[in-house]
Amino acid sequence: MAIRSLSGLDAGFLYIETPEAPMHVGALALFAYPDTLDGPLIDHVRRHLAGRLHLSGVLNQRLALMPFDLGHPIWVNAEDIDLEQHVRHAKLPKPGSLKALEKLVAKLHAEPLDRSRPLWQFWIIEGLRDGGFALFTKVHHAALDGAAGVALAHALLDLGPLPRAVPPPSDKEPKTPPGTRRKLGMLFTNTLAQYTKLAKSLPDLAQVAASGAGKLRDALKAPSALVDRWLAPRTRFNVAIDSTRAVGTWSLPLPEFKSVAAMLDASVNDLLLTLCSGALRRYLKANRELPKASLIAAIPVSLRDKGDGTANNQVTMLPCSLGTQHAKIEDRLAAVQAGMAELKNATQTYKSLIPTDYPSLGAPWIVSGLAQLYAKSKLAERVPLPVNLIISNVPGSPVTLYLAGARMLAYHPISAITHGLALNITVQSYEKALDVGLVACAEAVPDLDVLIDALAAEYDDLKALAAARLAPKPASKRKTAARTRSKA
Repeated sequence: MAIRSLSGLDAGFLYIETPEAPMHVGALALFAYPDTLDGPLIDHVRRHLAGRLHLSGVLNQRLALMPFDLGHPIWVNAEDIDLEQHVRHAKLPKPGSLKALEKLVAKLHAEPLDRSRPLWQFWIIEGLRDGGFALFTKVHHAALDGAAGVALAHALLDLGPLPRAVPPPSDKEPKTPPGTRRKLGMLFTNTLAQYTKLAKSLPDLAQVAASGAGKLRDALKAPSALVDRWLAPRTRFNVAIDSTRAVGTWSLPLPEFKSVAAMLDASVNDLLLTLCSGALRRYLKANRELPKASLIAAIPVSLRDKGDGTANNQVTMLPCSLGTQHAKIEDRLAAVQAGMAELKNATQTYKSLIPTDYPSLGAPWIVSGLAQLYAKSKLAERVPLPVNLIISNVPGSPVTLYLAGARMLAYHPISAITHGLALNITVQSYEKALDVGLVACAEAVPDLDVLIDALAAEYDDLKALAAARLAPKPASKRKTAARTRSKA
């Protein structure tokens, strides 16, 4: 793999990382054992992965810092990859319940990755009660976003129980990392390119600013409306987090979910947000913490071109109102649809102007310093925030996938949380299911299973509403009497 610089967005996940908020993402995948197994499972999987490390720079490259940490780090080829360190083994105590699995994954997810090695780690977990095994993956967010994560999974997994033949690497990249002179050259070249790109975008930025000046002027006439629009109400999710984690998983049938969405004239994504909205409303109301204003979710929006599976981040976060102040599902769905329509319009209008990079010089000192100050001062608990939590929907594989001959049964994404955003709900489709992964600070959300129960209850209500809309409406007695009188 070629030596490459991290973009500003990629490096940003390194800069904002703190001991309480490691910035890796991953998944908890469930598997059936392969039909044939040559030795212990962990050795079987390590041999499989050893022949595929060259398929992704995520797996065979490590970070190299700039001299004096002056700019964004670069990815260089790792000299040696110790699979005993990167692919580890754990076994659940009997009876191997789902709750025990989630508790172990929460503990593992709280541990930061070693930056001196390639920024990934896999755990093979055996002893599950149903007789299968689990794979828990951790990859630093600096290396990839959700879409790139799907591409990485496809590189490691197969479409059948017989692993495909993977040719060895065609060329040998130099193992020696670049010296100080070359690093500085890359730094200043990258910085100059970013300033040039920024200068070229100034006319477009000025045009956008001019078009939005009128809206801003009108909003400033009603300061309370501006606050309601741009700042989220405070909830238990908007606190400075500690290093404790809670992880929860849940699945629902994709064909049925699509049918419910169609009956409610909604997209799958809009219905997912409405489902989360209702569950959050139930959860907060049960704790007597439901705010009068709507919760606002940060929705990751991909900036990738179609078919681009590059291992980096090409995503931004935009806010969407969840309509949690409404008691009726119909009103929450309408609020979500309106919010998503506004979000899509903003994405189409400003996509080319949304930065995924910025000048590198001095960024590690400045951004890391601000992030550390934000964490240590617990500023997240003192200032209003624009969003309450992150909700993400990632399209996954519609077909069955295999790891070293083992059939994958489910794929629950496990994402990151940070100071001020103590809850993340990520959904990914796989085969005929929508697999949900919830991650929270255990101190802020000690009862994540209650929130999962709220999701299940809300889904039942959504199905009931869809069925009611589909059922024929009986004529009322009053209308029948009126028709009878008119005939007389």
